[in-house]
Amino acid sequence: MDADSGVRTIERFILEREKEVPEATGELSTLLYDMCLAAKVIAAAIRRAGLVDILGSADNVNVQGEEQQKLDVFANEAIKNAMGHTGRVAVMASEEDEGPIPIPPDWPIGRYVVVFDPLDGSSNIDSNSSVGTIFSIYSRVTQDGQGTLEDLLQPGSKQVAAGYMMYGSSTMLVYTTGQGVHGFTLDPTIGEFVLSHEAIKIPAVGKYYSVNESNFARWDRGVQTAVRGFHGDLPERIVGKNSRYIGSFVADFHRNLINGGVFMYPADTKYANGKLRLLYEANPMAFLVEQAGGAATDGVTRIVDIVPESLHQRTPLVIGSRDDVEFVRTILTEDDA
Repeated sequence: MDADSGVRTIERFILEREKEVPEATGELSTLLYDMCLAAKVIAAAIRRAGLVDILGSADNVNVQGEEQQKLDVFANEAIKNAMGHTGRVAVMASEEDEGPIPIPPDWPIGRYVVVFDPLDGSSNIDSNSSVGTIFSIYSRVTQDGQGTLEDLLQPGSKQVAAGYMMYGSSTMLVYTTGQGVHGFTLDPTIGEFVLSHEAIKIPAVGKYYSVNESNFARWDRGVQTAVRGFHGDLPERIVGKNSRYIGSFVADFHRNLINGGVFMYPADTKYANGKLRLLYEANPMAFLVEQAGGAATDGVTRIVDIVPESLHQRTPLVIGSRDDVEFVRTILTEDDA
């Protein structure tokens, strides 16, 4: 069907890219297909969420101390089932699980490591807002047997692939393997992800800033100054922007990736180390945005250079258009001087 219609499915696109890499084995490509399968399963459940008993709280909290939604649990299991039994994965980690997720002893062990946030923004589900999945893939660093914590605690600079799925008015999958950023939209008539956004580039200066300003009083002076700059209070240094904030990281990030903008979740007096998780939220999005020409820092330090010390380590995050991220870094550096 691809050859006749001109439609480029994600399978065709990945195979075309694979031919450009002589050492490629096809294993990573197949792992990305596995993630596509999980995305289709999750998207189908979200579309039917209001019709079946899948909305609302699961009457449980996850390792973060956050109330789990039923769809959190469903999405987590969908990804583990899609990825774990294929022989391509050595170990996994999820926002919803306290420790490493081992591959069952009777399943083959692979060479890749997968970390993921199965359903980012799940508190928005009951209000029918966009939610998403974030994932990151590494090559394992240990040699034999089950993957270990050492395989999981790698800096973001070691990622071999990363991406996200956004479940909104349409279902999109955006990913990178270090060869640019490409977006695919799920066509429900054929059940395939088809290329809709090739070689995405984020503008150097964005239209929008995205931050939860209800936390303003808890920020330090530098962060407050940077946000005032986005308001338009520092016209000699930066042009003011429009505020857009949904509260779903994937949705806010996607808008800024396409149109240009900066997303911030800084440290504050409640979350001294920030709120977002380094391994399965900040690192994958940082890899993506850098491949699209943008930048990501913890305010000062490049995100993918941070060496993680624990699975659920948190970090402040400033991510998006390059010049806007640099503006924040400059303000915070000046404030510390």
